[in-house]
Amino acid sequence: MSTQDSAATRPGARERILGTAHDLFYREGIRATGIDRVIAESGVAKLTFYRHFPSKNELVLEFLDYRHARWMAWFEAALLRHGATPRALVPALEEWLSSADFRGCAFINSVSELGASLPEVNEITRRHKADMARAIGGLLPAGPAFPGGHRQRRLLAGDLATAVDGAIIRAQYDGDPKPALRSLKRICKALLASA
Repeated sequence: MSTQDSAATRPGARERILGTAHDLFYREGIRATGIDRVIAESGVAKLTFYRHFPSKNELVLEFLDYRHARWMAWFEAALLRHGATPRALVPALEEWLSSADFRGCAFINSVSELGASLPEVNEITRRHKADMARAIGGLLPAGPAFPGGHRQRRLLAGDLATAVDGAIIRAQYDGDPKPALRSLKRICKALLASA
């Protein structure tokens, strides 16, 4: 492979910064990760970093948008892999909760760290959770097959999304996803039976 081929496939400075920040912020926390570390690990000059991200707050907001796109793409693909029915929810989440790099929900963690001082984090999190609920709603039967119609379907999707958030938090503090997944399965079954 020539040097020219290698340069063409190497991500640009902005993408390297964002990818590095994503990994560090998710793994170690936003406050615990300094800009100097992101700069060093992404292999860019300080001036290059600040040209792309004039402040850490701007990097945090970009990180959350980046995380949202990545996580939603994974989530929707996992739901499809497991059959795209309400039963797909638990096995799809098991993939993530059981992974070696699971550190909880980046959005819940970010709200906990920065929600009071950087309100935009709360807004991005609300949008992320609404998109997650919409993806869950897509698993539910549509039309006359679903009693209560569109409104009831939306409410049930929101309830299931709240149960998912609870399972994520429990798996994070337990350090073992199995109890959280068992609870989520029971909650899903009860919610779906009552619909």
